[in-house]
Amino acid sequence: MRIAANLVACALTLASAYFLYAESSATRRLEAQVQAAEQRREKLEADIAVLRAERAHLARPGRIEPVAKALGLRLPAAGEYVELDHLLANGHTSIAKQAR
Repeated sequence: MRIAANLVACALTLASAYFLYAESSATRRLEAQVQAAEQRREKLEADIAVLRAERAHLARPGRIEPVAKALGLRLPAAGEYVELDHLLANGHTSIAKQAR
């Protein structure tokens, strides 16, 4: 009886050790995945910051004005502005959707 109890205790000890090793391995894998995801997030945030800076640089009025003049564009006159409500009232829903 004592030998059987010792064998059961030994088997339970080995099973516990295996279970703990498996859980530890899974935890390390998950930590590596989380770290990789955080690195991707940081890289994407840096890319977004660069793109915002580039957009701000490209949208400078001093850069756009000469290009617009070269294309023959001009500023709209006061009477050329149309309010969105006016477009909707006159049935121009497709233009109004584009304006939103």
